[in-house]
Amino acid sequence: MALKEAFMSDSLSAVPVLDTARLRLRTVQRSDLEQIYLLHSDSRAMRYWSFAAWTEQQQALDWFEQRRRMGERDEVWPWAITLTGADELVGIVTLFATNRLQQRAETGYQLHPSQWGQGYAQEALRAVLGYGFDALDLRRVEADIDPRNAPSCRLVERLGFQREGYLRERWLVNGEITDTALYGLLKRDFAR
Repeated sequence: MALKEAFMSDSLSAVPVLDTARLRLRTVQRSDLEQIYLLHSDSRAMRYWSFAAWTEQQQALDWFEQRRRMGERDEVWPWAITLTGADELVGIVTLFATNRLQQRAETGYQLHPSQWGQGYAQEALRAVLGYGFDALDLRRVEADIDPRNAPSCRLVERLGFQREGYLRERWLVNGEITDTALYGLLKRDFAR
């Protein structure tokens, strides 16, 4: 069964379109599943992730369905990252584990390696954080980053995140035990 034919729903819960100077962030659609699979099956893109690179297209279907269910409960806000003028997904940026009562969420982002080093992740994350703090009235956003991923650590620090903790041996991925650098950003510290 082809990825595009496997879903009844055409998109995840609607997130607002966010336009930046070079990017358009929009809701993830069923037509993005091939690109989502390619992103999550790329060992370079998944090097510092908390789960192994995908090996089966069914994993993209499962990912989509899980996020659809969480989106119905306002727990996850996933955006497809596309370049302005082109509608092909080149990455994903998400607010998840959203707790509106506590005014907090976690964030994650991922770009296809062909898009690395161009500032797209920072541009996308800045737009999503602005939405989270303003429209969702979040007070705090957290990021769980493998401390060996120095570019990702620098990215969140440029946006005002503070390193607040270090969790030893937090993840086991492909037989490798890894640590977590835990970052937090308060609304008042957000570097717009």
